[in-house]
Parts: sequence; structure tokens; C-alpha cells
Amino acid sequence: MHIEVVTLFPDMVRGAVDFGILGRAAERGLLQVGTEDPRAHTVNAHRTVDDRPYGGGPGMVLKAEPMLCAIRAAHARLPAGSPRICLSAQGELFSAAKARELAALPGFLLIAGRYEGIDERVMALGVDRDLSIGDYVLSGGELPALVVVDAVARLLPGVLGDERSSAEDSFAAGLLDWPHYTRPEVFEGLAVPQVLLSGDHADIRRWRLEQAVGRTWLRRPDLIVKEELTAEAVEALNEFLAARKVGEPVEGR
Repeated sequence: MHIEVVTLFPDMVRGAVDFGILGRAAERGLLQVGTEDPRAHTVNAHRTVDDRPYGGGPGMVLKAEPMLCAIRAAHARLPAGSPRICLSAQGELFSAAKARELAALPGFLLIAGRYEGIDERVMALGVDRDLSIGDYVLSGGELPALVVVDAVARLLPGVLGDERSSAEDSFAAGLLDWPHYTRPEVFEGLAVPQVLLSGDHADIRRWRLEQAVGRTWLRRPDLIVKEELTAEAVEALNEFLAARKVGEPVEGR
């Protein structure tokens, strides 16, 4: 997977991808993350990349020429079929499904904006789609870009030590994750659930499903509405609700 990031702060991106899963993926040749600084495409001594907005108003706007030149230079290094994606509060909401979609590509370009925004002509000439990581505003697109890189990289074959890790993550099956425990068996009076110590893999799988669907029902019911639960998941949810007396039974499909 080859990803390029157009950013005014390349060290911010390069520093982050040196650590943890991303760093190990890069060392093994599974992930390549490059950067392109629009300042390298300016023509004046001050390396100016922004200017006042036409029509007035606060803040500054990133200029079209250095941004487009940076996008084109970075995109030229990517494999054919790599989309140009701008991180923007106006974009479609990033999700686990969109991460899987991007992970299936040979590469993609991420554009990290700053200030009040980017000249709209850049959007028309150099961007294929917009992505947002949530309904809030950040100082720039570098952190959202890193969120996308991290979410996509962990889906690539060979990146995680155990391929089951990404398959069992929250949202992978439309549900939140189940509770996790490790040693010691008892900590400050709280014990690991006995089912996890039983060695009965069928019971453990059933408990995990019940916990995952129950947690999702309590914390993110909007996901339950979107997800068509299997008959087993509906049964597990009803057992969860009955045990805790927290809701009416759910009908299966």
C-alpha cells in the first residue's frame, strides 16, 4: 500500500508513522507513506501558500497554485487508480466500511488543509472525494489523515500479528467490541468472568457475541438499526436484555 499526504507539516506525518503498527508495517515493506509540502511549490522568497479570502472575512485561504502543484507531484508517485482525497468537515463520514474500501486499493492521496480552507478551484481540479472523521472542526487535516492511514493500514494483509485482530475489532461486524481481560484473575476485587476461564470455546464465543451485541444496543443503538442481526445475534441480545432487565425483547428478521 502506497499513501501520499499533501501537508504543510510533513514532519508531523512522518513522525507519527514511525511508531507502533505503522512503523512495523513500513519496516516490512507493507506500507509506504510519503509527503509533499506545498511550500516546495511556491515562487516567492517567503514561500507563501495562503492569502486573504475574496469577499472578505476572517482567516486565510490556501492558494490554488502551490496546492495543485503539490497534489499533482504526490499523485504522480502513486499507482494508477489512486484517488485524491481531501480531509474536510464537509466530507462523507469516515467509517470501518470506508477503511475497508480504501484498503482494497493500491494507494491513495490524502490532502490535509489548514487555515480557513482551500481555494475551491483546487477542489474542482485536484480532488476526487472528501472525507470527514467526525462532526467537529480541527486546526488542520494532518490528524484526520493519520486516523485514515492507521485505520486502513491495520486492514492490510500481514500488518497485524494475528489476522483475527482486525476481523474482531469494533465495527468490523457492525457491532462494538466485547470486554477483554488478562492476568491477574482477580484485580481489586473484580474477577474475570468464569466463562472465559472455562476452556469451552463455544460458550466463550457465545458470551462474546452476547456482550458485543448488548454493548452495542446500550451504547450505540444506531448501529443495531443499521445492521441486520443474525438470528443468533438476536437471541444473544434478548438474553443480554433479559439478564439485565434493560429493555423489551427484539424481534428477529
